[in-house]
Amino acid sequence: MLRSLNTWFLVGQRLGIALVTLVIVSFAVFFATEMLPGDVAEILLGQAATPEAVAGLREAMGLNEPAISRFISWLTGLTQGDMGRSYVNDIDVAELLGNRLANSLRLAAVVTVICVPFALACGISAAMWRGSFWDRAVSIATISVISVPEFMVATLAVLIFAVWLGWLPALSYGADASNFAALLKAYAMPVITLTCVVSAQMIRMTRAAVIETINTPYVEMALLKGASRRRMVLRHALPNALGPIANAVALSLSYLVGGVIIVETVFNYPGVAKLMVDAVATRDLPLIQSCAMVFCVSYLSLITLADVIATLSNPRLRK
Repeated sequence: MLRSLNTWFLVGQRLGIALVTLVIVSFAVFFATEMLPGDVAEILLGQAATPEAVAGLREAMGLNEPAISRFISWLTGLTQGDMGRSYVNDIDVAELLGNRLANSLRLAAVVTVICVPFALACGISAAMWRGSFWDRAVSIATISVISVPEFMVATLAVLIFAVWLGWLPALSYGADASNFAALLKAYAMPVITLTCVVSAQMIRMTRAAVIETINTPYVEMALLKGASRRRMVLRHALPNALGPIANAVALSLSYLVGGVIIVETVFNYPGVAKLMVDAVATRDLPLIQSCAMVFCVSYLSLITLADVIATLSNPRLRK
């Protein structure tokens, strides 16, 4: 009973830390966007606007109020589901984010479905046959991909599959999606790029987590008692490596939060990241802040989920 209470206390502690972190991040996001160069009112009215018109627009938009007051009002609105209105489009930010968020989630889901089973299989098998030709090949391939920036991976994918081979369209947005085969082609380039980078990170971290568990005394004892290497890994090492593997998966998938910005920009994919880049160009502060918070919430959710799984699956963390 006491151990169970201690476990749930640790879970509650992780959730509390996540909430505090989210408040701090929201503070940083708001004031970082406030420091962007240029005056929003002048940008919206143009260079020919009179000082009186600029001053009137600033008053109407509430930009003359103290920054801390605007932050509190903005944060209160977020907790109530109100993301504000876009300065440029003059519509609700939630409406702008709706379709774009669905596109980003669809892309992330496809990448997750492909890369998680593939990465876990490669990472676990490499750890199972550590030192073999397969292990060395996997290690060389993953290090090579990790060492290359994601924009370079995207550029190479365009050169190989779009320019040289002509198999896939270079841009996802506007590609023909009239049938299932055409839809696969439209998604292929960003999915290939993200899968390569995310899988490489996940394979490395999964392999390290399983090897660390294999080196524990109780797993080595199972091997000495005659257990096969496959049984040793799948029955003894893998269940106890669930927490580190969950962390590896969460940390790797969290890359989708930030790395997708470059991929969506390169392939002109209509997601939240592309929307945020466009909002920065027009200095649409409510839209920038909301997009940034979507990324922050996604990242914190993945990391917190991994911490909770690690707490519930590792007996040493319950003491």
